[in-house]
Amino acid sequence: MKTLEELRQYYDDVLLPDLTVLEAQRKKVLRKIVIAGAVILPVCILLAVLFRIAAYVFCILGAILWLFLAAWFSRAYVSKFKTDIIKKIVKFIDESLVYSKDSHVKQGLFTASCIFKERVDEYDGDDHVTGMLEETKVQFSEIHAQHVSRDSKGRRRYHTIFKGLFFMADFNKEFKGITVVLPDTAERLFGHIGTMLQSWNIKRADLVKLEDPEFEKMFVVYGKDQIEARYVLSTSLMRRIVEFKKKTKRRVYLSFVGSKIFVAVAYGRDLFEPRIFRTLLDFAPVREYFEDLGMAAGIVKDLNLNTRIWTK
Repeated sequence: MKTLEELRQYYDDVLLPDLTVLEAQRKKVLRKIVIAGAVILPVCILLAVLFRIAAYVFCILGAILWLFLAAWFSRAYVSKFKTDIIKKIVKFIDESLVYSKDSHVKQGLFTASCIFKERVDEYDGDDHVTGMLEETKVQFSEIHAQHVSRDSKGRRRYHTIFKGLFFMADFNKEFKGITVVLPDTAERLFGHIGTMLQSWNIKRADLVKLEDPEFEKMFVVYGKDQIEARYVLSTSLMRRIVEFKKKTKRRVYLSFVGSKIFVAVAYGRDLFEPRIFRTLLDFAPVREYFEDLGMAAGIVKDLNLNTRIWTK
């Protein structure tokens, strides 16, 4: 894994010329967005006065229009940023990795992970990365999966199932059963009662109890094969998962299916998107993109996936 010092040098030598060009484009886009807002707000107020309708109605409509225009003005800029900057950061992390800004991990793989049991009605993503990290084939992308329901009036309601980075890698072992590792909230909140509630989760296979107290506080494990689940989640792997959870400081989900390991890391924000209201001529956002991408690529090292202790 490249260091921050190496990134700083790469930023100065390679990224800064492109960022300087993009900064000028960002300012033009920002100017258009500000002008649009300056026009829309007075018009909304005038319409509210003329039609004697509560101002907030027109303000809401104006805000929707403004957000639409902001996204429209930014589209070309965002696309060029990803092509010129994010793609280069991915290559800086590892030359073998291939980046596609408009692609994502397929929904079939997301479903096959068995991590999330809710029905997926809306599925989207971007920033797809594929390649080999030493001996391990990997792919990951940003994913937003949603379930759609309807209220009593028939209106559609969107419920986020998962939003964040979704990662898949070859585990070099063909599993007969399915082992799923989820964030543990029930036991942390309710102690022994929480353990009982976990065992009643009818959507999951059997509850698997393990011998690592710290791991048990952070995660709950379900598996169709108790022996295989304990075999997969060795003492060393549980330690690595705990350290990975501490390192990311985010909700982490894992599963072991077929010969694959799936890892989902929840984020509450869009990843790898340039911020219109923030200058590009600053090392801090580049460092943030590098750390987010490096975290995904670093799963191979963090979970020791290149150590071939099994054969298929």
